[in-house]
Amino acid sequence: MANYYKGIFFLAASAFLGEGIEFFVNMILARELGSHGLGVYMSILPTIFLIVLISSFELPVSISKFIAEREERFHRNILYHAITITVIFTSVLFLLGTALIPFIPVFNHVHPYVRWMVILLIPVMSFTSVARGYFMGMQQMGKIAVSNFLRKSAQLAVLFGFFRLFDFNAETSLLIAIGAFIGSEIVVFLYLICMFIIQFQQLKRQPFSNLNRKAVRKNLMAVSIPTTGMRIFSAITNAIQPFIIKSALIHSGISETVATEQFGMLMGVAASIGFFPAFIAHSLLVVLIPGVSKTYSERDYGALQKMLQQVIKLTLLYGIVAVTIFYFFAPQLTSLFFKSSTSAAFLQMLWPCFLFHYFIMPMQAFMIGLDMVKEAFLHIIWANIICFALILLLGSKPEWRMDGVIIGMNAEAVLLAFMHYLTICKKIGVSFFMKGLVGKTSER
Repeated sequence: MANYYKGIFFLAASAFLGEGIEFFVNMILARELGSHGLGVYMSILPTIFLIVLISSFELPVSISKFIAEREERFHRNILYHAITITVIFTSVLFLLGTALIPFIPVFNHVHPYVRWMVILLIPVMSFTSVARGYFMGMQQMGKIAVSNFLRKSAQLAVLFGFFRLFDFNAETSLLIAIGAFIGSEIVVFLYLICMFIIQFQQLKRQPFSNLNRKAVRKNLMAVSIPTTGMRIFSAITNAIQPFIIKSALIHSGISETVATEQFGMLMGVAASIGFFPAFIAHSLLVVLIPGVSKTYSERDYGALQKMLQQVIKLTLLYGIVAVTIFYFFAPQLTSLFFKSSTSAAFLQMLWPCFLFHYFIMPMQAFMIGLDMVKEAFLHIIWANIICFALILLLGSKPEWRMDGVIIGMNAEAVLLAFMHYLTICKKIGVSFFMKGLVGKTSER
């Protein structure tokens, strides 16, 4: 448990600094790109995230889970097979990406270089994932923390340097914004790969045992494939969400330009502020996946119940404070981006989405650690169906518009959090109110 809390502290501290830097990054983007440019940037970003996700193949999750469940003497063999899988997968994906990415419509309205920068991300993210998964599984969260901080720092440095020294037109400014994001991932790749090579050299000098090659690949694929499917579905819904929201708004009677501007204020301003405290939730997710996996492999349900209780208490503690501040100080916070009462209203109305999102991330870690990825996937599908239905139904009505869109987003977060929570409670043997059930607390 000491490593568990130490890992959370390191990740949360670095993530806090990183989110602080991200706040400045978004301020620079808002001022340099303008409301319309920021809307275009936020519309493209989900597609880039989807490509990043496919490239990673969720290897950080599967490798960290497998490493945490096995003795150290097997780690060298696990990594060898993981690297082999990554080389094959990356080669195929790189060829497919080179052939398909130039024809993705979302990139039609940006500089042609953006397509080739995104293609470069494929091998970068694939090999970074192996190193990240190993360090997560070994509970070496200090390296993960440093890499997260480096990403945000590099992005801020590039944006600040270019926009401070030069003036650009709208198209070039957007190119620099996306280039800064991709460049920051390359910095993380260089750091983690260097650390991984050093660690792997140490592993080679230690006694090791081999695992069956098919068994290793089966275990890695058993987690990577469904988890990737779940993440891809989420990434696809995030990628199409801008178009659904803007389509609903246009159908309600406003122009495409106004719809894009409102989406930019929703995601570039309100969401940037509201999801700021999620660095704690993300830190919990990273630490909990190997922690829950190891504890569940030992069938220590008492420890699992205690971990869930601690996560709920911690999330309630910071989550309620955060959304209260956002609600009462919305105008002051959003004025750091734009002088607009509209974005302040968006921030106030989205408080349920933010609060329950803080719970969703650590609960997904529990679902993965408890071998319930398929159940988590089904939860996400149902929550998104209801979200999009409400957005299209209410957002397209002239009397609702963005209010209807926000109702859909809030409903998705609340529903998903409760489905995850009830499923976890049933799995580890506790009731809704965290009371232990007979037959689970002592099983090993």
